[in-house]
Amino acid sequence: MQKLIIVIFSLLMCVPARAQDAEALAALVGVLKESEDAGFQLDILKGISAALKGQRDIKPPKGWDAVAARLAKSPNAEVRQLARSLSLTFGSKAALDALRAVLVDGRAKLPERRKALAALLAARDAKLPEVLRGLLGEKDLRREALRGLGAFEDAKTAPAILKIFAKLDTAGQRDALTTLASRVSFAKALMAAVGRDAVKANELPADIVRQLRAHGVKEINATLDKVWGVSRSTPAAKLAEIAKYKKLLEAKVNRPDNLPRGRALYQRTCAQCHKLYGEGGEIGPDITGSNRNNLDYLLTNMIDPNAEIPNDYRTTILRTKDNRVLVGVIRRSEGQSVTIATPAEVVTVAKRDVAAIDPQNFSMMPEGLVLALKEDELRDLVAYLRGSRQVALPPKP
Repeated sequence: MQKLIIVIFSLLMCVPARAQDAEALAALVGVLKESEDAGFQLDILKGISAALKGQRDIKPPKGWDAVAARLAKSPNAEVRQLARSLSLTFGSKAALDALRAVLVDGRAKLPERRKALAALLAARDAKLPEVLRGLLGEKDLRREALRGLGAFEDAKTAPAILKIFAKLDTAGQRDALTTLASRVSFAKALMAAVGRDAVKANELPADIVRQLRAHGVKEINATLDKVWGVSRSTPAAKLAEIAKYKKLLEAKVNRPDNLPRGRALYQRTCAQCHKLYGEGGEIGPDITGSNRNNLDYLLTNMIDPNAEIPNDYRTTILRTKDNRVLVGVIRRSEGQSVTIATPAEVVTVAKRDVAAIDPQNFSMMPEGLVLALKEDELRDLVAYLRGSRQVALPPKP
């Protein structure tokens, strides 16, 4: 058995470089055909799945249909799920129908439904947008549905999201805004909602504004200039801006700092990228141990984040052939796919679907963070950031 595992491991190492090589995949399928060990089958399936991540409509390897039929009856749920997902990669319509049935089955276990959704997204199931809009009413799958809708150009998506936007929590609104900012048609609908005050201009975080501007559409940028503002760009202007906000924040006011509201503002503007007190995203550095109590340090990083840019946090704009815009950090680009980490999610895109990958000479932390904040909001956010302990969130209204 040990020698066999070594052979399989060697084959798996070849797959990423030869992801569409029928002979290499057929060799693995042949081993699956002979194995009765569910754990061993699972290891092989995981290896093939990882190697083919981001790809679809690959010619099925010899013998796959028979093996897939046998694995579909496995007592191991993960074996069954991975076999179905790989059948999708190999273009199986039956697998599409089966996974779609799992996804909409409210009696199915939530992890299985989430895996089904991930597989259907990877396969770019044309029927998925309608299903996802139906899932917007399910609390447990709403966030995944909001993010997933960004993968498809569909005229019904933006109205469906905007209809429920006001009822979403902070995290849900972030997911909604990320999807609405990802496509020009969605972005225009979002700007119209901002214009009629259905979405507040100060609810657009700086990274969402950057994503919207990345489309290069004059009417979108004009609306943003009007309702959100324009960040100063010269070094002298930034120094003056830092000095202005420092003076403002050091002035005495007749109100105590509202640290719970500061935490809520942090969640809205910063937590997607930064981890603090063990909570938050990982696309930016963990700021728990940073020099946060130093007001100059905080304001410099908030107002002039591009002064010093570590390579790991340089922004890339990825544009797909179906006109989706993703703004983030490239995590992997090898084989037939590219993986980009955005403030909202990690997305793997088949290279054949990529129109352009444009590295940018600016940090993932966007300029203009303070433009969306009122004076008292900025005070509370900075007070929270300068603190030394976690505080409770404000009570829900």
